[in-house]
Amino acid sequence: MSIDGGPTGRLAGRVVLVTGAARGIGAHTARLAAARGAKLSLVGLEPDRLAALAAELGPGHVWFAADVTDQAALGAAVDGTVAALGGIDAVVANAGVANRGTIAVGDVEALARTVEVNLIGVMRTAAATVPALIDRGGYLLIVSSAAAFAALPGMAAYCASKAGVEHFGTAIRLELAHRGVAVGTAHPSWVDTDLVREARADLPAFESALARLPWPMRRTTTVTECAEAFVRAIERRSRRVYVPRAVGAVQAVRSVLVSPLADRLVGRTARVTVPLIEEQARALGRGFGVSTPESRR
Repeated sequence: MSIDGGPTGRLAGRVVLVTGAARGIGAHTARLAAARGAKLSLVGLEPDRLAALAAELGPGHVWFAADVTDQAALGAAVDGTVAALGGIDAVVANAGVANRGTIAVGDVEALARTVEVNLIGVMRTAAATVPALIDRGGYLLIVSSAAAFAALPGMAAYCASKAGVEHFGTAIRLELAHRGVAVGTAHPSWVDTDLVREARADLPAFESALARLPWPMRRTTTVTECAEAFVRAIERRSRRVYVPRAVGAVQAVRSVLVSPLADRLVGRTARVTVPLIEEQARALGRGFGVSTPESRR
């Protein structure tokens, strides 16, 4: 959607940089932010999709191919954004992946890559964009997950990375407050994206285990609902974002979710589902979903 002569709103004229913008939550967040008047910098690993999205949004938006684990590429994207759009008012550090398999059965490189993208990638994104955010007293939204609050078998690296993202965000919020930069962490549960759909298709046993989770942890949210929550967070400079909002109640009882009682309850199901997940992951023969760029490396 065009900025020139286009809609106005609370984000009118604001520059928003989104990582992982080629598809899913990132792409939908970009569309909604543009509809409210923002100028978008789209950063990701799929140049054809980024270019198509920028064209869809119209004049006044830019895109950059960059891996969030590559500091030089991120720096170039930030420099290009500032040169083209004049600065950066908000950043959504959204890029993320989810590996297949367990610590016993799976590719250790896929485990490590999940942490590298989800956690180290957020750190690198923050480091690359903070100078520009300081210049404008901006806002940084980093995407954690409801998985930061509870450990799920078959998702060890993902849970670990998202828990790390949460605490990283909490720490840098305190570091950046005196510089006028606000930091928020987002905690979606399952969102109807390629990443989630492919995980369910690849590992039927995992899908069955998710169905046994208590509400709201088993609920799947639309990608539009999640993107709307992210854009509201940018507008309000929110400290925490829960998608759906009931995930906030899960966070409040997180100590129970990692207790010996939880181990016993989840363990009953895990004894059955984990061997099935491992069997299916072994047969799959790849560490990531088919649409994840890491699967093509």
